Amino acid sequence: MEQKVEKQASLESVPVKRLKRELKYQGTILKMYEDTVEVNGHQAKWDFIHHDGAAAVLPVTEDGKILMVRQYRNALDRYTLEIPAGKLDSPDEAKIDCAYRELEEETGYRCDHLEYLMSVNTTIAFCDEALDIFLARDLKKTHQHLDPDEEIEVEAWELSDLLKRIYAGELTDGKTVSAILAYAAKQDRSKNKDQRSIVSICDEINIWIKQLKDA
Repeated sequence: MEQKVEKQASLESVPVKRLKRELKYQGTILKMYEDTVEVNGHQAKWDFIHHDGAAAVLPVTEDGKILMVRQYRNALDRYTLEIPAGKLDSPDEAKIDCAYRELEEETGYRCDHLEYLMSVNTTIAFCDEALDIFLARDLKKTHQHLDPDEEIEVEAWELSDLLKRIYAGELTDGKTVSAILAYAAKQDRSKNKDQRSIVSICDEINIWIKQLKDA
């Protein structure tokens, strides 16, 4: 354990100095830079992509199913199954406001309260995108508000089936995998808590019965 701590401290003390950051490309959702850095006295060129940030939602229906969106992803050249998500409209937009908007735009459902689930940095090697994921319950049906270049199908899935697809390597989107596994763990904790509560009640009843017998 001490060796691990020492190694971590050594890594954190490695001097990394950014000498220059040069904008190479500016697109619709990101900016690409070339960084000149100095590490241990050696200069290197590092790619850096800036993203304003995003939010995602894991919507759970009244019967416990999870609403997923199926859409074409140009980078993979195929359709993917994901949780609803989208980028911030501006760098200073609150991620929870983005989440409320994306939920309704992509699924055609809204809710009055979002529960924070987790935060994810999607591609830490070269991109600073930070994404907050929220849990949505008590969904109310409205209608989708898709952009002209969006085509999204909404599908309701059982949690168990999504977990099977993750472990089979069929569901690979990072934010979606993270959200589903976090939600599954949350459900397990809730079930265990309920089981402990039942055991506690049974114990109290047994104590009460014993006290009546001893009286």
